[in-house]
Amino acid sequence: HTGRSRNDQVINDVRLWTRGALLALMDGVLDLADALAGTAAAHPNMPMPGYTHLQRAQPVSLAHHLLAYVAMLQRDYDRLSDALRRTNVMALGAGALAGVTYPIDREATRADLGFDSVSANSMDAVGDRDFILDTLYACAMIAMHISRLSEEIILWTSAEFRFLILSDAFSTGSSIMPQKKNADIAELARGKTGRVYGNLVALLTTMKGTPMTFNKDFQEDKEVLFDSVDTVLATLDVLPPMIRTGTWQAQRMADAAIADFSLATDAADLLARRGVPFREAHAITGKLVADCIAAGKTFSDLSDAEWAAVHPVFAAERPPLTAMESLRSRDVAGGVAPNRTAEQLEGVRAWLGASRAEVNARADLRETMMAAPAS
Repeated sequence: HTGRSRNDQVINDVRLWTRGALLALMDGVLDLADALAGTAAAHPNMPMPGYTHLQRAQPVSLAHHLLAYVAMLQRDYDRLSDALRRTNVMALGAGALAGVTYPIDREATRADLGFDSVSANSMDAVGDRDFILDTLYACAMIAMHISRLSEEIILWTSAEFRFLILSDAFSTGSSIMPQKKNADIAELARGKTGRVYGNLVALLTTMKGTPMTFNKDFQEDKEVLFDSVDTVLATLDVLPPMIRTGTWQAQRMADAAIADFSLATDAADLLARRGVPFREAHAITGKLVADCIAAGKTFSDLSDAEWAAVHPVFAAERPPLTAMESLRSRDVAGGVAPNRTAEQLEGVRAWLGASRAEVNARADLRETMMAAPAS
């Protein structure tokens, strides 16, 4: 115990464990991102409906949709990386709270244990749980993003959507209804999000009333930390193979992409590009949709004369009448056009390669994440 205290030893051990946990989480996030990017690459031009308010809005592509979740995971990775930087700070040498009276070499110990820096203030070193809260917040954000993806998977596999068929390995049947095939893995992932949120709020609540420096309240930090990390790692372990083994129903998705007049905005945009004020173009197209509904027609059913009667612009030029035409017209950076989605995918692949190398370079720190005691 010479030159040490339980206070600095325990928090230092928690930092050792947490940095390994963060690297494991970073690895899991990369694996899920890779599964989504791989699925996007395998279906580069598969149209599907894009939604706002859960109503069909405009055509998008499956690749573009999945890459939206990769963008979320990229932010998750950044949060984990920031948390790792703040976690990998050595507390040994802080003693109980005021430092020690022995001529210890903190820098040598830091190097031996693989820390990036040493704590600057002994009181803060033993009283700081911010890095645990950083980790819990990062876990909560990952869980939230996974929950959103899981909700869409649940919808897409329903009879109402029928966009996706999950492998039997990731589905379960009903106890009494033989026709049922439930997306239970996605439901479990969605359900566990509340638990991860609760752990974050629990520790925030514990910390808010604690004076400097060490308080016995702090023993509550480990149960929530271990539980959130275990929960998110388990979820990140099972989702990638579920994504990779799913079967997408291309025709069903393509038909839905242009149903319910999802191309109406394209018609209004054409008028606006030809000099019609957009407010007026919006009204013209809205009336066109209403007239088609009343007549039981779609845009594709209209004759040349009917198009010309809507507006003179349509006498010479038609708006996109297929999902692919609509996708190709959105050729802006970050847009859904196939060439722009290909650009996004290329950027994601480069990020995955660089990030995987970064995690592998710190593989030695993973070894400090030993099995956590049962919570």
